[in-house]
Amino acid sequence: MAPQNTALKSLDTRAKTRLLLALWDLGGIKQEVKKGELSKRLVSKGKKIADYHSVFEELENEQAISKSKKGYSLELPKGLEVLDKNLKSTEFAFEGTTVGAWAANALLKWIHEMNCGINTVNNDSATASENIVSKIDSKISIASYEEFKKVALQVYEQLNSDYNLDNLVPIYRIRRKIGDRLSRKQFNQWLLEMQAEDIFQLEGGSVEDSAPEKIEDSITTELDGLRCYASKLKN
Repeated sequence: MAPQNTALKSLDTRAKTRLLLALWDLGGIKQEVKKGELSKRLVSKGKKIADYHSVFEELENEQAISKSKKGYSLELPKGLEVLDKNLKSTEFAFEGTTVGAWAANALLKWIHEMNCGINTVNNDSATASENIVSKIDSKISIASYEEFKKVALQVYEQLNSDYNLDNLVPIYRIRRKIGDRLSRKQFNQWLLEMQAEDIFQLEGGSVEDSAPEKIEDSITTELDGLRCYASKLKN
């Protein structure tokens, strides 16, 4: 790669990483962050927010961030995966001779949260991304049906891909992956609501080894009986 192209790529990586780190530190996983708040952290001396238009656009196209009228959000799992990858990249370095306090503190916070409770990280990209998302997500309660839908679909897609489940994902796996972010009763109600909206079809049968605890973590309804698998109907 030509030196000029390498330099441009490094600048692009730095800008993307600063944006993602700022968005993550400002709580962009839980809520939308106003553009003005991001600007205060992202824009370096002598530049303006318009100079970063292409960076915002690229990250949106990568589905690492999303934009609304209120501001920006960090998308899971892609946003965390890109941030983690860039922070580990040899192309990333802070610009200038000094590092802002927010960046240093955010980086320390990231290191702490990424290492807290995790001794090793598998080199497999699927497992690594799963660890990253679960470390952040496990601390955030799911407070609304809309949020549950988003999380349930992400978990479904991840499990379906990682374990080659052929679009038939065990409900107990989805429940355990989401964990204690909501009550068992609420999980059941909202998963059934997703079926009512033709997002999932909940299938019968039994789990692979008929383990009682896996059956317990499935769903039983008065009308349909035991439902052990979820199949996605909508794209």
